[in-house]
Amino acid sequence: MPSGEIRYQPPSPPRTSSMDSCEDEGWVWAQIKAEARRDADAEPALASYVYSTILSHSSLARSISFHLGNKLCSSTLLSTLLYDLFLSFFSTEPSLRSATVADLRAARMRDPACTSFSHCLLNYKGFLACQAQRVAHKLWNQSRRPLALALQSRIADVFAIDIHPAAKIGKGVLFDHATGLVVGETAVIGNNVSILHHVTLGGTGKESGDRHPKIGDGVLIGAGATILGNIKIGEGAKIGAGSLVLKDVPPRTTAVGNPARLVGGKDQPAKHEDIPGESMDHTSFISEWSDYII
Repeated sequence: MPSGEIRYQPPSPPRTSSMDSCEDEGWVWAQIKAEARRDADAEPALASYVYSTILSHSSLARSISFHLGNKLCSSTLLSTLLYDLFLSFFSTEPSLRSATVADLRAARMRDPACTSFSHCLLNYKGFLACQAQRVAHKLWNQSRRPLALALQSRIADVFAIDIHPAAKIGKGVLFDHATGLVVGETAVIGNNVSILHHVTLGGTGKESGDRHPKIGDGVLIGAGATILGNIKIGEGAKIGAGSLVLKDVPPRTTAVGNPARLVGGKDQPAKHEDIPGESMDHTSFISEWSDYII
């Protein structure tokens, strides 16, 4: 390892069905603080930032509320107001904190560029936009829709990610890079899904009501893919980069191309055993894609 290079490989606690989510949250928060202390010691220029954002806070809920408040504030939407708003939800909604922890784990485990939990918390705009959208979604469901839409606008302005507050998002979600991501009002994203940049989950423009895609658990959607209409992307499916998908995609299959076709053909599509949303395998289908010639 070159002199001065620091790499964090924190051990993961044993994952058992009996593990309490509060214990998991506590373990991740302890890791974040330990990583933040090392970063502050290694780079004094960051010490004040790391202290104010992480080390001065007593919990993950307070830290992320403070960070989002500062990121999304404006001259008319004050950081103190946003901090109180985010904290009111993160401190009282265990499901929000559980989703945050699952998203942190997803980034740390799936993205080789993610060097630590604290790096994700501080710097990953896909992660931060997702946490803010979850609060906007709570506001939407409470009929506080003007405020939910104002948050959507600020998230789009700051992170270049446009997710409607009515969209439903599971946990263990990775928005990798995330620039240009668009998610429509009636879209649903399942658990353990990974989506790259410039992906659109949109409507066809011909429908009203329930008009956006439903993404199953464990799906991987490659960069630049466009999925339109009230269609289903089955559990564990893979959508290749740059694909245009207008029809349902069966579970555990791969759709690629414009317009998208199933690898192996629609009558007997090739099936995979892994969970692409977790394995992040973008290219294994190419060996079976006979039209791919250079």
